[in-house]
Amino acid sequence: MGKTSQADNITMSGDGLYSLATIGAKDVIDKATPRVLKAIDSIDLKSAAWQFSDMGCADGGTSLDLWRSVVRHLRSKGDQDIQVVYADQARNDFNALVKILHGLTQFKTYLDEFENVFALESGASFYTPILPANSLHLGFSATAMHWLSQKPTDIDQHVHMVGATGKDLEQFQLQAVSDWENILLQRARELVPGGKLVLINFGIDEKGQYLGNTGGINMFDNFNENWQQCVKDKIITEEEYKGMTLPQYYNNVDEFSAPLLDKNSKVYKAGLRLVDIETQVVPCPFAEDYKDHGNATKFAKAYIPTIRSWNESTFLGALSDSRPMQERIDIIENYYGLYEGQVANAPTEHGMGYVHAYMTIEKVV
Repeated sequence: MGKTSQADNITMSGDGLYSLATIGAKDVIDKATPRVLKAIDSIDLKSAAWQFSDMGCADGGTSLDLWRSVVRHLRSKGDQDIQVVYADQARNDFNALVKILHGLTQFKTYLDEFENVFALESGASFYTPILPANSLHLGFSATAMHWLSQKPTDIDQHVHMVGATGKDLEQFQLQAVSDWENILLQRARELVPGGKLVLINFGIDEKGQYLGNTGGINMFDNFNENWQQCVKDKIITEEEYKGMTLPQYYNNVDEFSAPLLDKNSKVYKAGLRLVDIETQVVPCPFAEDYKDHGNATKFAKAYIPTIRSWNESTFLGALSDSRPMQERIDIIENYYGLYEGQVANAPTEHGMGYVHAYMTIEKVV
């Protein structure tokens, strides 16, 4: 185990479970819909068809209503062909994506509501080219670009960069700067002149808030304290604990804006400009529901799957291969069982409020 250079254990829950568990992620996207429509209205279409991308799409369920709104909006103006390219890393569950998009699940697809709308799937991550040069009219991504292209180091005393200090934090910052520049340069190549990006990225807001840290118990600190207790109880080793560092980074507004405002940056020279940026907090939907129903056990059982949907693969992947698989599974199940009990015992202290930077970016040349 120990230090790893690649974020090899990142996968969202498969079989459509990601979208079922992450209601809050859909709320975040729904909140961005007016921003996307405004960006589209500002684009001068010079081709016969619209080209869009949904980057870091997972199983596609959370953005169905967004694209339904986009297509309906465009159909009110004309009948041009519309193509949406759904892109995610090659480890993504594309079987679930295809089933959801083509109406083979409980999700209501938009593809059968309109003619001449085409959905394509790509196994290219947003760290690589996805589309041909000068072909993209609008690129969209939500709740995805906080995942780094690689883990720069294992953090000694925490599982996330929000708890890192010193050299550990510095290495994460350097990786994040490089990755953000790479993402933007890839999109600068793909965008048509006048094309837009609407990116909704996890971040740290002006009050120092971030995902799971908007009041009450800090979610990432709780992750960390529980795993540290597992080390003390000799359930896992220190080496396994260090391997549980999540390869994520949360930029603040200045960090997001820097390469788009600096005239000497590669991104600025490639033609990208920041149109606007703001931070918003979307409340944890499960905590909000608890205020209505008051059932702590129900809240805990609904809340834990949304946590598992994005971090279980990293935690499981950090457990030693020398352990039998069933033993590894038991450790993971016991860990989330412990967490569920903590939520049930103190329901008003837990929740995963979503803190994002909502930004629109334009290609001017």
